[in-house]
Amino acid sequence: MGEVFKVPLVLRAQPEGGYVVTSPALPELLTEGDTLEEAVSNVQDALTAVLELYDDLGKPFPANLQIDTQDMPLRFEGVITPLTGSSTR
Repeated sequence: MGEVFKVPLVLRAQPEGGYVVTSPALPELLTEGDTLEEAVSNVQDALTAVLELYDDLGKPFPANLQIDTQDMPLRFEGVITPLTGSSTR
């Protein structure tokens, strides 16, 4: 198995519904889903596409990506915050 990178992700709920996932470490990474589960499951494909793009362009991976020592293809760690301005009362 090749190197496995730990990539920080930002998951945002959208006012019109659904979720968008981006990464501050990989600005090219952008995916979405109608549900939280779908958005998270789309991350692997988006990450693979971005890493292939870097490889095709001969662009080095960002130095701030950490090598992950756990043997897991995709692990999600994150904080999800509710939309502001909506009332739950």
